[in-house]
Amino acid sequence: MTERKQGRRSAQDAEKTKCEIMRVATELFCELGYERVSLRNISEKAGVSHSLIRHHFGSKEKIWYSISDGLHLYMEKYMRTIIANMPEGVGSNVKLYHFSVRLLAHMLDCKQPIQLIADAVRQEDALFDYFIDNSGEIEQLVHGLAEQYNENHPETPVKIWEIKWQMMMFAHGAASLTPFMKETWADETDDIGVCLLKHWEMYNNMMACRFQVPSEYILRPERVTDLVYNVECDAESLSQE
Repeated sequence: MTERKQGRRSAQDAEKTKCEIMRVATELFCELGYERVSLRNISEKAGVSHSLIRHHFGSKEKIWYSISDGLHLYMEKYMRTIIANMPEGVGSNVKLYHFSVRLLAHMLDCKQPIQLIADAVRQEDALFDYFIDNSGEIEQLVHGLAEQYNENHPETPVKIWEIKWQMMMFAHGAASLTPFMKETWADETDDIGVCLLKHWEMYNNMMACRFQVPSEYILRPERVTDLVYNVECDAESLSQE
């Protein structure tokens, strides 16, 4: 029994170590970019040996792929949460609107995913391709909403990738050009949260107009964080090899 408990503790400790390595590596990849980060950088900041990192992951590239896998799992879970909490008995236009503006709110509140995507674009195609998933169940659900919308509104058809592109532009702009965003509303506020809300409202107004959303379904939060669901992803899924 004692040996079994010790074995469980050892496995749990190893899992915590892997998660900490991934957390530190994520911060470094976002701050410095993939190319400028070394295993030594990660080991020093994580407070673990270089050999222990190699034992758990093997290489910097495998750490990056593990982070990406965890991100895919988390974002899929988050998008399922958005879909599950959509208003009932509404049209596909309202559903697409809610999906897009709530997902942007999350991307503004948590900027690491868009930072990792932007950095991947600057690297070899293999890294960027890892973020392009056109076969997942969530992707099919979203495309299904778009198809339904296009059937109901043939005069104003929508392309999902155009919506994605607009979302990424707004998310990346806020993450990479924060000083410009703050300067835009400097005469009104020095609160970054208020600036993010005003930035989100620009996208919100675009999507509400684009999808012809009735006034009663248009979201009007006091802060961007009001739109963010509390969704956790377990440590095991965030540290898959």
